[in-house]
Amino acid sequence: MRVLILGGTGEARRLAAELVGHPRLSVVSSLAGRVRAPVPPPGEVRVGGFGGSPGLADYLRAERVAAVVDATHPFAATMSASAAAATAALGVPLLVLRRPGWSPAEGDDWHWVPTLTAAASALPALGRRVFLTTGRGGLAAFAGLDEHWFLVRSVDPPEPPTPKWMCPLLARGPFTLDGERALLREHRIDVLVTKDSGGEMTAAKLPAAAELGIPVVIQSRPPLPAGVPVETTVAGATRWLAAALNP
Repeated sequence: MRVLILGGTGEARRLAAELVGHPRLSVVSSLAGRVRAPVPPPGEVRVGGFGGSPGLADYLRAERVAAVVDATHPFAATMSASAAAATAALGVPLLVLRRPGWSPAEGDDWHWVPTLTAAASALPALGRRVFLTTGRGGLAAFAGLDEHWFLVRSVDPPEPPTPKWMCPLLARGPFTLDGERALLREHRIDVLVTKDSGGEMTAAKLPAAAELGIPVVIQSRPPLPAGVPVETTVAGATRWLAAALNP
């Protein structure tokens, strides 16, 4: 039985590692192709989009996919919506595998916003030297803030439009508390902007900011498609697959 993992996250890679080699399963991981040198998951991999929900439905039908696990990034809302629509149209079981979001601890100064545009609007009241960790996409929201300086960390180089005063920092997690603390001090950061991605790979910046009294502007996650089951662990996803494929 063929299983499609919509991937790009650590959870997707770990799930593929659990499933590849299973005697009854054929597993393919799909990557969007937005990162130039992604960490490849084990087993069969396809790269690139499907062409929205109709294209994904065509793929599922042609490949006779028996189940889909959406293990994309928490902010890949378009892909999640396409997966929900395509699987519903064909009656293919769909699971969302999504790690839990972050929660503020005592001493955190977090400012939740719905969009990056709202994050940009919040910055003038909070600081001028910004550590921007939202990835290379969406930088246009900050391009008009000429009074601000940005340290922009991403896996691949940022693409225009970008802020006028910007220092790119190309890096891939995991990041350590000591390293994040040193980075904030070195660049005299006075406000952090991030997304509620969750997970441990990039979480160290949050306690580092709290230690230094730096406010955090954090974009809330988009809602998940209605009616789709959700698991937060790879173990939970494997249990769901066992039940879905052996009703």
